[in-house]
Amino acid sequence: MENTSSVREFILLGLSENRGVQKIYFVLFLAFYLITVAGNLLIVVTVTSSQRLNSPMYFFLCCLSFVDICFSSTTAPRMIAGLLVGSQSISFVGCMAQLFAFHFFGCAEIFLLAAMAYDRYVAVCRPLHYAALVSGRACGCMVLGSWLGAFLHSSLQLLLTARLPFCGPNRIDHYFCDVHPLLRLACADTRPAGAAVVLNGGLITLSAFVILLSSYVLILVSLKGQTAAGWHKALSTCGSHIAVVILFFGPCTFVYIRPSSSLAEDKDVAVFYAIIAPMLNPLIYTLRNEEVKSAVRKLWSRKVGSENGKV
Repeated sequence: MENTSSVREFILLGLSENRGVQKIYFVLFLAFYLITVAGNLLIVVTVTSSQRLNSPMYFFLCCLSFVDICFSSTTAPRMIAGLLVGSQSISFVGCMAQLFAFHFFGCAEIFLLAAMAYDRYVAVCRPLHYAALVSGRACGCMVLGSWLGAFLHSSLQLLLTARLPFCGPNRIDHYFCDVHPLLRLACADTRPAGAAVVLNGGLITLSAFVILLSSYVLILVSLKGQTAAGWHKALSTCGSHIAVVILFFGPCTFVYIRPSSSLAEDKDVAVFYAIIAPMLNPLIYTLRNEEVKSAVRKLWSRKVGSENGKV
């Protein structure tokens, strides 16, 4: 079936149509986005330039920070521009590209978080086999698998949406192009597509959640009989990752594992996993991790020293 859409562009209504509120949101989300890019870029530069941070955990953290920059950049710049000028138009092709990119990087983040949970499970429960089970080759395969899985997921989401006919209203009650708001605008029966979207997103979310839950249940079981020092070490190792998982998976599950009933709720909740979580990830990892903080301080002192030397 070929696409028979007469709509060539969509209008993104954004988070609010009140100009006063839009100006406040503009300042707020511009700050959030700058913090997101700066914080995650700092993690990437620190991990890649530090010889001490060469373990699989920091390799995954570096990949996660890179994905966070890309994930946030698919929606935040256009949303910020829209808040500055009011509602914003986006071409049909641009809308589909944004939908694909958003689901691609969002799904890649889900798979990376699952890989990081596996890494923590092996580190705590099977430390003697850690080097063999989480080798450089294994890490590379997990990251490559994350990208391939994300590509398949986002391709399916795009296929289900782009082939629908859009011939009526073109005003999207959201701040970016996503599947549920677009299904509302299609001039056709979207129930099969909606069910496929929920099934696709639900399978991925639930599979990743089962992996994450199983990893931490096994970690807790392995800690039985451990001393307080052992508990503290294991929980400090996993605490940052658990916080990131809660911040990202909670809102994401709310939006994509059920049929959408309220677009107003969905776009408000989307702010948490699309804007807030990528911003908080580097703060959570750096504030709770002494090795990362030490590497950041060394990187900063090295940069300051080199600039003083030039002067």
